[in-house]
Amino acid sequence: MKNLKQKLTLIFLLIINFSWACEACKLAQPPVTRSYTHGAGPQGNLDWVIVAVVTAIIIYTLIFSVKYLAKPGEKKSNHIKYSILQD
Repeated sequence: MKNLKQKLTLIFLLIINFSWACEACKLAQPPVTRSYTHGAGPQGNLDWVIVAVVTAIIIYTLIFSVKYLAKPGEKKSNHIKYSILQD
């Protein structure tokens, strides 16, 4: 129960962090990142390229992590997972 309370508190604090950005920071941000970052946000074209590349990497790794969690594809009988599963 204590662990659940800690997780709920952390989630609550993260939500509050996004919703209570100061008005000066909100006005300085571009419309795309408004209310998600603190400060000026991405300024130039290079910043937007970096954001796009990082977003593509995150989506790529998310897709493959879900894919290999759902269907790992290991079929060899001497794979290490079988030594763990037999115990």
